[in-house]
Amino acid sequence: MAKNPWQYYLIALIIVLIDQSSKLWVHFNMSMGCAGAIQLIGTWLKLHYTLNPGMAFGIQFGFKYGKLLLTLGRIVATCVIGWYIRQLVREISTSTLLLWGWALILGGAVGNVIDSTFYAVLLDNAPHDAPMSWFYGQVIDMVYVDIWESKLPAWLPLIGNSYLSLFPIFNIADAAIFLGVVAVLWDRRRKQRAPISSPTTSPAIPLHAQDQ
Repeated sequence: MAKNPWQYYLIALIIVLIDQSSKLWVHFNMSMGCAGAIQLIGTWLKLHYTLNPGMAFGIQFGFKYGKLLLTLGRIVATCVIGWYIRQLVREISTSTLLLWGWALILGGAVGNVIDSTFYAVLLDNAPHDAPMSWFYGQVIDMVYVDIWESKLPAWLPLIGNSYLSLFPIFNIADAAIFLGVVAVLWDRRRKQRAPISSPTTSPAIPLHAQDQ
């Protein structure tokens, strides 16, 4: 039975809707920072409204139009992933796990692209030094797994005296991308471990048959 690429685009769309709904709810119903945090399970799982101006873990480019370059790169990568899913569907040997993985990655990528592209205009959350509004939106993060947090020793280069927490605050889109990458890697590992069937050998010809 041939696979339909639209069923995997639908999976990505569901991820986008859940991601955007959670971000907008947090934006309009929570205060930013520790004071507005909501405990979900004990003290280790919280909703904590924060903004991420760069990539994962807050990594940023060190020049004026770095955010613009990052957002445009995200848009291009998202389009490539969408095209790649369509190509994978055409291959009969493509596993469902691999397609699910890439669908999750696509949904997560689109979710964060929407933040970066539109939120500076729609939610007015651009950094104060942004040279423009479009493409300079900050990604909304809110899921905080507070397992460990501490101030790093001063003698550590570059990161001394800063606070480090496990795990970083993330959002639904980040979680979808992480699960998608795990699925893709697991599928690859499963294929590598699959036994390679030896080529079939032709039956031996009886000696008396050769003499005739």
